[in-house]
Amino acid sequence: MKKTIWEKCVAFHGHECGGLTIGYKAALYTMELLQLAPGDNQHDICISDDEQIVCIAENDACGVDAIQVILGCSIGKGNLLFHLRGKQAFSFYNRNTGKSVRLVLKKKPGGMTREESFAYYQSCEPQDMFDIKETKLRLPEPARIFDSYACECCGETTGANWIRLQNDKKLCLDCYSSYSRFDV
Repeated sequence: MKKTIWEKCVAFHGHECGGLTIGYKAALYTMELLQLAPGDNQHDICISDDEQIVCIAENDACGVDAIQVILGCSIGKGNLLFHLRGKQAFSFYNRNTGKSVRLVLKKKPGGMTREESFAYYQSCEPQDMFDIKETKLRLPEPARIFDSYACECCGETTGANWIRLQNDKKLCLDCYSSYSRFDV
């Protein structure tokens, strides 16, 4: 069962590596900690059909791909968000139950090659890999659908939340000139 899930993660990501293993183990551990039931027709992968399960990743590394495959979190659905801090840390939220957990990767032994690191993470149990912490970030609101407008400079269609008014024209962020009296 877990081998099939691993193979799906590898197929999505393109190769096996320690980073993918981190996300794989984080996703499986999250299923256990948040008591998520496996999807009925997904070969025991818990798929978030919409935005029930939310992940805020503090990195944009390999492990995020496994989280997408196993938990069904994706940027397009709005339930995969990035709070880039360069940490191997992931906050998971279950909108249905209100439960949440933050997993932070523990330090591994030093001096390992990539191959040794991969073997190390593959051999670890999730509880030995991650510190369990309370989530620090509040659960984001569900994704919204915005009206779209044509930028009056370049003509490209842009979501309303990204349009700026300048000289009575609706402009996209690329065409908008921000105003500041300070060199920042």
